[in-house]
Amino acid sequence: MPNIKSAKKRVKVNAVKAARNKAARSALRTEIKNANAAIVAGENKEEALKAAVKKIDQAAAKGLLHKNTAARKKSALAKKANA
Repeated sequence: MPNIKSAKKRVKVNAVKAARNKAARSALRTEIKNANAAIVAGENKEEALKAAVKKIDQAAAKGLLHKNTAARKKSALAKKANA
């Protein structure tokens, strides 16, 4: 348990940021799952792919994903869509 004021603040700030990151990661995973499902079903796959790529790019811009990880995820989705 922190005693110093700045350490107490860091605990609060870290909790808020962790919650925000968790929500963003969850939304990203959901969008990727939706894109995969649309690709398998063959319906609206272009729109689903576009939405997933947008979410991946946003996550990379916010530092949620490394840029290479984002590129790898986008590439894998594109390969599935074009197969």
